[in-house]
Amino acid sequence: MLDWTRTALPGAVALLAVFLLQLAGTSSLTRIGQLVFDAYARAQPRAYQDVPVRIVDIDEGSIQRYGQWPWPRTDIARLMQKLGEAGAAVIALDIVFSEPDRTSPPRIADRLKSTSASPALLAALQGFPDNDAELAATMRDLPVVAGFFLTNEPRRVQARPKAGFAISGTSPDRALPAYRNAILPLPALDRAAIGNGSLTLGGDGDGIVRKAPLLARQGDQILPSLSLEALRVAQGAGSIIVKTSDGSGSFGGGRKDSEVVSIKVGDFEVPTTRAGELWMYFTAPRPERVVPAWKILSGDLSQAEMARLFGGQIVFVGAGAIGLRDLVSTPTQDRELGVMVHAQAAEQMLLGQFLTRPDWSDGLERVLVLVLGVLLLFLLPRIGAARGAALGLLLAGGTLAGSWFAFQRAHFLLDPTYPMLAILGVYVTQTVLTYYREERRRSYIHRAFDRYLSPELVKRIAADPGQLELGGEERQMTVLFCDIRSFSRISEKLAPRDVIRFLINFLTPMCDILLAKRATIDKFIGDAILAFWNAPLDDPEQHENAARAALAMLARLDALNREMPARTGQPWPGEVRIGIGLNAGPCCVGNMGSAQRLSYSLIGDTVNLTSRIEGLTKFYGVPIAMGQTLRERIPQFATVAIDLVQVVGRDTPEEVSALIGDEQLEQDSVFRQFAQAHQAMLDAYRGRDWSAAIELLDTQAAAARKFGLDTVHGIYRTRIAQLAASSPPADWNGVYVATEK
Repeated sequence: MLDWTRTALPGAVALLAVFLLQLAGTSSLTRIGQLVFDAYARAQPRAYQDVPVRIVDIDEGSIQRYGQWPWPRTDIARLMQKLGEAGAAVIALDIVFSEPDRTSPPRIADRLKSTSASPALLAALQGFPDNDAELAATMRDLPVVAGFFLTNEPRRVQARPKAGFAISGTSPDRALPAYRNAILPLPALDRAAIGNGSLTLGGDGDGIVRKAPLLARQGDQILPSLSLEALRVAQGAGSIIVKTSDGSGSFGGGRKDSEVVSIKVGDFEVPTTRAGELWMYFTAPRPERVVPAWKILSGDLSQAEMARLFGGQIVFVGAGAIGLRDLVSTPTQDRELGVMVHAQAAEQMLLGQFLTRPDWSDGLERVLVLVLGVLLLFLLPRIGAARGAALGLLLAGGTLAGSWFAFQRAHFLLDPTYPMLAILGVYVTQTVLTYYREERRRSYIHRAFDRYLSPELVKRIAADPGQLELGGEERQMTVLFCDIRSFSRISEKLAPRDVIRFLINFLTPMCDILLAKRATIDKFIGDAILAFWNAPLDDPEQHENAARAALAMLARLDALNREMPARTGQPWPGEVRIGIGLNAGPCCVGNMGSAQRLSYSLIGDTVNLTSRIEGLTKFYGVPIAMGQTLRERIPQFATVAIDLVQVVGRDTPEEVSALIGDEQLEQDSVFRQFAQAHQAMLDAYRGRDWSAAIELLDTQAAAARKFGLDTVHGIYRTRIAQLAASSPPADWNGVYVATEK
């Protein structure tokens, strides 16, 4: 029994690791599942059916016949008028006319005033009607849905929907994609349209548009997409009903925040993702879906043909000419017009043909990971490696076949990635890694100590080998976590060998700084560094050394970002950024592990909290963040409090602060004035004095940018706006509850 347990243990660990990765939703593995779904979509695209959806394309032929873009708005008005006369149910514009028409006669007259043009010519031009006004007048008489773009630039314009929204359940504000700014049509055109919708299409991490966002959020305002709004206007529906997880009878998988389950517009109900997105089920290219704009403007199409093509249709007007194309990548096309995504989303809603991930899909995939992994775990030691490989292939093939069958027959998206990875992980670990159990003795430990620990530690261990006994001691220590931002995207840009060379070029100078500041480097976790102070040797200046090391690492990285791109043969992917988390407190440190493998490391709540603090640097946009204990130990450094945060896995909130600079900056009068005003803003916020907090944010905007806290101040602006709109409960204490590590 003991031998079997030792043989199965590596496979059990691998199975547990896969299961934990599945629970965490690792982005790289999620992307593999997305690629599997892409392959399904290419193998069996949605069958095209002639539903009342058309695209009018301002294509290359239209540009050749009617001149370069932008066209006079009178031509756009004429195009829309012809579509209206043909009986179009809706004209949805995938074009945003956000700037006035420069070809409008009054505007030409304004430009000619500074020339020697005759007064008579100027008067004649000014007597002509304004092109934008003519377009607005045309739009008022037609069922037009205007488009707008949503961006994350600083907020200047707020979009307002023309549709009403009814929420069945709790408002899903936090689940929806959020934007800060909007690019709207000219006010006269916006007022003339009967509806409006967002044109913004956000792809997944690899840039591929697999889901069309039907809802978005700007501030506290929910906004519809162009396709959803066009469907509403086509039916004459007054409002859009959003059903959420706590108002629909569905279960949200234990999540605290309300999420979207489905959207109902008129007679159509659309199942969505938690963020209100429609999984796109694209067809193969169909030329009959698209009509060039020039055929309509030229009159080449008879009235009967126009009525046949556009009568009762939802007509999307977009620009496909070279230089004008709004191109996106989809699972079936490397380059597809954005208007095509909106049109096919409308088709799916009309047909009721959807790709869905059912509520039970996550549960089924997790059960498969455990069932298949445990099955192989128990059988593999008994049947051997060769038969185990055949069994593994059979189980993996069956999983993939079941996923394909679910897609083909029911249009379900069931991800086979994690079950197949569990099968592979169990097989590899039990047939390969077990061969190396007895090879991890003193030579392995010695190599590990030589490469990764400080020279002082190696000398101490060499002088007293008895320190390699298992066990540890509790010490007051300072811990540092350092992580490269967006490392996955950096890895995508570089070849595998170049990734290794880049990490060497980055980690070497960072470790030189840490060792110079008397740190012990615990381990490298991919691109991340874990280091600590005050063990195994005492360091009375551990707190100052940690702070100086973090600041020196930032300064060295700035130099590397300037120097490395110019070095021939040295891969460096543009500007590299890091996040550093610092914390101080009690830890258990010593030689830990098993009798076969030791590692001088540390554990404890202080270490876990440091890791969470490092993760918060991404959210707050600061390079160095620290816990309250360490801040109290280094009052001579330039620091400011950021937030009270309840991190994941911890009940007690922690005041997280940013390390801005060294002792010299702390004595700077400008910094001191900003630090006092910043603390006053936090006090006003926690005291529910919203107006005072906003006033301080306004007066300190420039200083916040100077000291790298503009993202923090932006977060507080958003929070205050939300809290002012809906008063917090009586027991609100200003603590932010983090939902991610």
